[in-house]
Amino acid sequence: MILNHRIFGQGPPLFILHGLFGSLENWMTVAKQLSSHYTVYLVDLRNHGQSFHHHQFDYRAMSQDIQSLVEHLNLSEISILGHSLGGKTAMFFTAQNQQTVKKLIIVDIAPGYYPNRHQLIIDALTAIDIGSLKSRGQADEILKSYVKEPGTRLFLLKNLRRKSANSFEWKINLSVITEGIDNVSEALPNTEIIEVSTLFIRGGASDYITDNDKEVILKQFPNSSILTVEDAGHWVHAEAPQELLELVRRFLD
Repeated sequence: MILNHRIFGQGPPLFILHGLFGSLENWMTVAKQLSSHYTVYLVDLRNHGQSFHHHQFDYRAMSQDIQSLVEHLNLSEISILGHSLGGKTAMFFTAQNQQTVKKLIIVDIAPGYYPNRHQLIIDALTAIDIGSLKSRGQADEILKSYVKEPGTRLFLLKNLRRKSANSFEWKINLSVITEGIDNVSEALPNTEIIEVSTLFIRGGASDYITDNDKEVILKQFPNSSILTVEDAGHWVHAEAPQELLELVRRFLD
């Protein structure tokens, strides 16, 4: 099975992998701005967006999905930009395919283990009775009890798809993501040393990459650098798109 993807522009191939509960749509603006110099492949990871649903949900499976897509597109060398879940997937893929990856950009995720940070969001989404839901506004009212930030709720509600005038379904495979959420916490094995030229971009207002992570990053990615977008949180591409684009272009060029 091949992941849903969209292609923009022309030039060296650049894959963009979204984060948990996201989709390729979250990166559309960034992709279009990069497409003047790169062929950008926006990808929906399994159990997300328009890609297939599958009971297996872990980094090895998602890494193999990327391998299958690269082969399907008949590409021999790519660069990858991955955010959060997509960033960790990119690490696992690159560890097994270092000859394929020219440059790697990881946005706001470190290679180490993360305790489950997503239970509140899972509780919020599962509180929505999808079978009886009549409107997005109704779903938003339910989410308000769990998630105060309007921007986060808007992001989550993009996972709703209208089936008919008064019925909805989830784009994401919510049940499998819920069951496999602990797999998202997994660390890149500390035996993996990735020699590919790598840029880590962290949000200055995020705690996903801390100063304590720097030693591990530089050990496992000896040819890497870590840059900070000071005023951005975890969703750097949404909160500071121009700053992120500048860093990405400078690194890829």
